[in-house]
Amino acid sequence: MSGLPPVLPTSIADLSDEQVVALYGLEARPGSGTAAGGRPGSGLEARPVSGTSAVGWLRVNFVATLDGSASAGGVTAGIGGPDDLRVFDLLRRVTDVVLVAAGTVRHEGYGPMRVRDADVAWRRAHGMPDHPVFAIVSGSLSLDPSSPVFTEAPVRPIVLTSSSAPADRRDALAAVADVVSCGEDSVDVGLVRDALVSRGLGRIHCEGGPSFLGSLIAADLVDELCLTIDPSLEGGAGPRIARGSSPDLRRMRLAHVLLGEGDVLLTRYVRHAD
Repeated sequence: MSGLPPVLPTSIADLSDEQVVALYGLEARPGSGTAAGGRPGSGLEARPVSGTSAVGWLRVNFVATLDGSASAGGVTAGIGGPDDLRVFDLLRRVTDVVLVAAGTVRHEGYGPMRVRDADVAWRRAHGMPDHPVFAIVSGSLSLDPSSPVFTEAPVRPIVLTSSSAPADRRDALAAVADVVSCGEDSVDVGLVRDALVSRGLGRIHCEGGPSFLGSLIAADLVDELCLTIDPSLEGGAGPRIARGSSPDLRRMRLAHVLLGEGDVLLTRYVRHAD
């Protein structure tokens, strides 16, 4: 039908940081009684973590093009734009721990896990430590202990690996990080989650990469997906946001959509209540 105005979501430019945090952050925590976007009675509850009496919430954050590529030119920096970066920083603001696979740490050039001064002030005002913990998953422990990731970290990082990882690499990393075994011959992602929650790090924010997300999906550990959709067509051989196979289709529920600069869409999906 012609003449009808387009129906567009709320522009993130019209929201303050506090309002965005209210959509993604502590105010929208599981069990708060209000879903993100202000809808009461969401049924969103924190889930027990296997083998413990603790609860946790695992959020993953990715960006993709319209045709499904998770990168442009081999890295994610070329897609998403300033509003994606704004949400990226605010999601770190409200989390206990940032969880990333070692390959992504290397490929994307991660540095020490420091949040901005404004985020530190917000965290202090909400009774949180100044910075989130950086947790890195690596089966081979192919990480450089002299990297600024470790030597300039404001909080001692955690490296999650398997018991069969090389002993010399484990010893070297143990000088600059807490090295935790999560499985015998390979890393068990369920034990990764359990290990973090048992340390009081229940708000888990995962930033990649695709293979790690695939493992989390297969184990049904993803509680929330924050996906930025960049209105571009990459048209190449870029990866999907997840790689691997899952025994079941994991259906999610839309919590909100925000409109960013350049027609970027900032979406948030959460797991259906059991």
